[in-house]
Amino acid sequence: MSAHEPSEPLASVPLPEVPESFVEVAGALAEAASAVTRRWFRGDFRIEDKADESPVTVADRETEQAMRAVLAERLPQHGIVGEEWGRERAEAEWVWVLDPIDGTRAFVTGNPLFGTLISLAWRGRPCLGIIEMPMLGERWLGVAGRPTSFSDARGSRPVAVRDVGGLDQAILRTTSPDMFSGDSEAAWRRLRSGVKSTLYGGDLFCYGQLASGYVDLVCENGLQPYDFMALVPVLAGAGAIASDWQGRPLGLGSAGDVLVAATPALHAAALARLAAPVG
Repeated sequence: MSAHEPSEPLASVPLPEVPESFVEVAGALAEAASAVTRRWFRGDFRIEDKADESPVTVADRETEQAMRAVLAERLPQHGIVGEEWGRERAEAEWVWVLDPIDGTRAFVTGNPLFGTLISLAWRGRPCLGIIEMPMLGERWLGVAGRPTSFSDARGSRPVAVRDVGGLDQAILRTTSPDMFSGDSEAAWRRLRSGVKSTLYGGDLFCYGQLASGYVDLVCENGLQPYDFMALVPVLAGAGAIASDWQGRPLGLGSAGDVLVAATPALHAAALARLAAPVG
């Protein structure tokens, strides 16, 4: 276990209060990222494929560089884990986890449902998160111990999940069915068969929809820490439950299978379907 991954005893230790100066830096990171992604959106750039066949562009790399420059100036002692430029001081007590463009496939096809994910972790546990949607002008901010806020052209206001009751009334979202295969595909089919309806696409936007009370479940697989760390504080502050498929809290050491539910009852019912055949 690396220095930044929490042990089980640490997971029970309350998260510290996040200094307001760190929250301000998070906002500055979001602004810096959006300035770059807006400039490149629907522009002329080359699309490359990573080893895992996911796309990457100059916009991804420049966006992360812009955020790293802010951190180098304002919080140089903090660690960074970024999708494009790797790890720097990742053993530090406070570590920023950055996904410059979540939804690169949307970005390269001119779809505005992409964004930036920014997280601050304390000893491997997410305690601040931002979902930034630059082309929509929307932002969700979650900070441990505070209600989640949503900002758009009409201002900032708190948001909360909804309660539709049972699993058979729930709307389930995931980015793509292609992220499931083998055992995970069978588990996904069991969950999908128990809900009212299923919607595909959206990447990070799916989680913002859940935090704002528009959908009820999100289930995904094969994610990296920069894909989910920012989501945890946003969802927790809106009343949602986020875990892996075994019900364990998400952190830097998590495997990347993610289940989010609007209520404890929905979370329990979804976990049961993921765990074993139904019927």
